[in-house]
Amino acid sequence: MSSILVQRSSIHGTGVYAARDFATDEEIVYYTGRMVTHAEADANFEETGHTFLFNLNEHWVIDGSVDGNDARWINHSCEPNCQPVQVESDDGPDHDRMVIQALRPIKAGEELTYDYGLTTPDPITDQERVLWVCRCGASVCSGIMLKHEPPAA
Repeated sequence: MSSILVQRSSIHGTGVYAARDFATDEEIVYYTGRMVTHAEADANFEETGHTFLFNLNEHWVIDGSVDGNDARWINHSCEPNCQPVQVESDDGPDHDRMVIQALRPIKAGEELTYDYGLTTPDPITDQERVLWVCRCGASVCSGIMLKHEPPAA
């Protein structure tokens, strides 16, 4: 029996739900998919407000749309119950992995969410506000998944 379930989400489209209780810091699921370089990810990225790309490390991006598992359906939240954690490999960055881990106790039936951590060095445009609208419904919701993060001086 899997510890997660994929079903319709009240946040957005498809979501992932806990099939059992999880303790704080417990590993829930690995984020899998085709490994691509940052240049490849940038070259094939279409800004649609929907992405399965996950930055793994300075060398690799995981493309969950190709050979990805159910973790690709975990929705964003401004008040998440999970977090992505990079698992570094002794065999080098080509073998690193990304695991989704519980931030707090999670009850069976609860939708799993994490903060996507999407940032841009440029001011956010009106078009981006529409494309990257946040639907999490949290009391602390910023209304947008994309955050402006100016370059370090």
